[in-house]
Amino acid sequence: MDFRKAKYHMTDFSDALTFRSGVTVRNRLMMSPMTTVQSFWDGSLTRDEIDYYTERAEGLGAVITGAANVSDLGKGWNGELSIAHDSMIPGLSKLARGIQSQGAKAITQIFHAGRMTHSEVLRGHQIVSASDVAALRDDAETPRPLTVEEIHQIVADFGEATRRAIQAGFDGVELHGANTYLLQQFFSPHSNRRTDEYGNQSLENRSRFIFEVIDAVFAAVKKYATRPFLVGYRISPEEFETPGIRFADTLWLVRKLSETNLDYIHLSSNNYDRVARDPEYKEYPILHYVHEAVGSTPLVGVGGVRTRKDVEKVLEDTELVAVGQQLLYDPRWAVKLEKGLDDTMVTGSFKDLTEVSGFSHPLHDFQAGRFTDTVLS
Repeated sequence: MDFRKAKYHMTDFSDALTFRSGVTVRNRLMMSPMTTVQSFWDGSLTRDEIDYYTERAEGLGAVITGAANVSDLGKGWNGELSIAHDSMIPGLSKLARGIQSQGAKAITQIFHAGRMTHSEVLRGHQIVSASDVAALRDDAETPRPLTVEEIHQIVADFGEATRRAIQAGFDGVELHGANTYLLQQFFSPHSNRRTDEYGNQSLENRSRFIFEVIDAVFAAVKKYATRPFLVGYRISPEEFETPGIRFADTLWLVRKLSETNLDYIHLSSNNYDRVARDPEYKEYPILHYVHEAVGSTPLVGVGGVRTRKDVEKVLEDTELVAVGQQLLYDPRWAVKLEKGLDDTMVTGSFKDLTEVSGFSHPLHDFQAGRFTDTVLS
């Protein structure tokens, strides 16, 4: 089904979808990008990581990898995937081929962590952000503000990361503008206190970096892609900080994003039926309001999807549904959904399942710790 005809059609998860870029996914199921900490120290891929994605790709329309940093100073944590150097392309090619071997499209998420990292992760370098404002978390370090020249370089880094994704054989990239990382940091009035053209507390200025990155990514697609290549954007709906991003700000940004050539917008949320904190948007879940705002751009919903009923509920207000933890613990979940084997789906507490998961050692330890620590995603 063409995305232009799909907007208000009651979607079945098995329906194919052709994006405006020309990329077609066989169904509406995507694997949500999740941190696995399975990469080598330099961000290159391990065999465990390639096998992990390949095993979970069967039955899906697309797999979105966990975040890959576009530059060394954009690294958020140890064990993180990197797309910052051409030397990463051979490994990335193996990952793309592994996902595609199962019939799914391979999408890599690209990002810069900004202030959401530590100098230890950056081998002693000070962390950076839009301004010198620390995140509101116990172990936060104070970043130094990026210069305008450095901002321009990071924009170029996103373009180069897109080139590498194309040359590695991926079907697309997702820009990680959510979960308080650098793209969101520029849009947030909490982390962005700049007085130049990238700040000054106006929505237009605070979003300038976002749209420059989008332009650089599409320029790379135009220059290097020889077949359809999609570009998506992930966004968080609101922040708890004061000042911070409010839901009305997000709806403004979503409308602006929908005016670009983005193939989809992906709403990051821990629960698909989450309601906004803003009292003016309490009647419906966040997904409903965002779906109205994105126009003809397909929307991806995510958050707590474990059952057929969850999938159907999400697709009432989206064109695609992303599945995270359920696929992590139940690699053949999409196949079970397709074949009607719902009674064989993994149920129960993810915390309890971790000990019998068979995860690689780094992933096991990360999952064991995530139930008491802050989650990276």
